[in-house]
Amino acid sequence: MKTLIIFTHPNHQSLCYAFLQKVLQGSSENPNITDVKVLDLYKEEFNPVLIFNKQKKRRDMHLDSQLKKYREQITWAEKIVFIYPIWWGRPPAMLLGYIDQIFASNFAYKDKGGLLPEGLLKGKSAVCISTMMGPKYYPLVWLNNAPKVLMKKALLNYVGIRKVKFFEFGSMESPKGRQKEKLDKIYKYFKTLNG
Repeated sequence: MKTLIIFTHPNHQSLCYAFLQKVLQGSSENPNITDVKVLDLYKEEFNPVLIFNKQKKRRDMHLDSQLKKYREQITWAEKIVFIYPIWWGRPPAMLLGYIDQIFASNFAYKDKGGLLPEGLLKGKSAVCISTMMGPKYYPLVWLNNAPKVLMKKALLNYVGIRKVKFFEFGSMESPKGRQKEKLDKIYKYFKTLNG
């Protein structure tokens, strides 16, 4: 299983970074995971700003040579792992800017003129690991599950990725947040993952 980890947090002392280390540790001990690549969007200095003008048209984003390596990473991966915090009820602007540019028409999906497009990333699976300061059920109760709906329905299902697993960890800045237990959970999940 070829695995691409898309890590989105500016601080390598963060809990998100600790989750990244546990994903890598578990994956390295799992014979089903044959190869792992990490895309650290902040370290990469990925430019999340979307630009359309006379030279750059939205309909041509799937051909943008500056984004080719990122499209190749997605094509290569069988499993895509997103690690990110929830800020203001959504993933960071850096990740959303990456999604805007990479999951483009004629690469990730194809418009067929109907209500829904044809997803072009069928057969892949995804895992979303998110952390937040508020309690775990805050997005569900207060935000109508917006962060999960955004990632699952508006993005991943839309482009054909149907198998999506979520780990949403709340109260992560609390001394009673059971951070070690949650880190162990991620390590064990990736150590035993078989598809």
